[in-house]
Amino acid sequence: MSSPPAVTEIKIESQVFPPSVKPPGTTNSFFLGGAGERGLEIEGKFIKFTAIGVYLQVSAVESLAVKWKGKSAEELTESVEFFRDIVSGPFEKFTQVTMILPLTGKQYSEKVAENCVAYWKAVGTYTDAEAKAVEKFLEVFQDETFPPGASILFTQSPHGLLTIGFSKDGLLPETGKVVIENKQLSEAVLESIIGRHGVSPAAKQSLAARMSALFKEA
Repeated sequence: MSSPPAVTEIKIESQVFPPSVKPPGTTNSFFLGGAGERGLEIEGKFIKFTAIGVYLQVSAVESLAVKWKGKSAEELTESVEFFRDIVSGPFEKFTQVTMILPLTGKQYSEKVAENCVAYWKAVGTYTDAEAKAVEKFLEVFQDETFPPGASILFTQSPHGLLTIGFSKDGLLPETGKVVIENKQLSEAVLESIIGRHGVSPAAKQSLAARMSALFKEA
């Protein structure tokens, strides 16, 4: 499948995720695999903090269909392995995290880094290379602030490159701000959103429903 599959845009609050994009740090075009909000229940009310769009390189459909074709959206939503195959698959991924409420770069990056390090320590894969990558990750965000509508952009290559970019105006820059070469960190960013303990169950459901439908056509 060389042309992007026919998918629709997804709107979360005032953020619209278009059906396809060309993100920074790659020459490939991507389709919208799914999108959802990240929020928390605070005093009985669900507060949305960010809107998250997950885009996949076109070849992802063919690659994942081999194993997952014929599965329903519900089966895919429940499958930890399915999301793991998206995170570690041999295709590029692009994740756009857009603010609904304001956030500082420090608040965002420290939480992500903390979750990554805890996970790596638990599975025994935390080495000096990861410690250096996390240091670099925290550095990129140090002086950033994200008002509502601003986005954090992650382009992940299957070879372990993580391109980080920022957008304050809704437009995607052609190049990222920094590229970190660390496979574990590159995968952990997406894992933290759609993995076993992912922060956006809505994005997971959206991905599962869309991919299940696309596999039927693959």
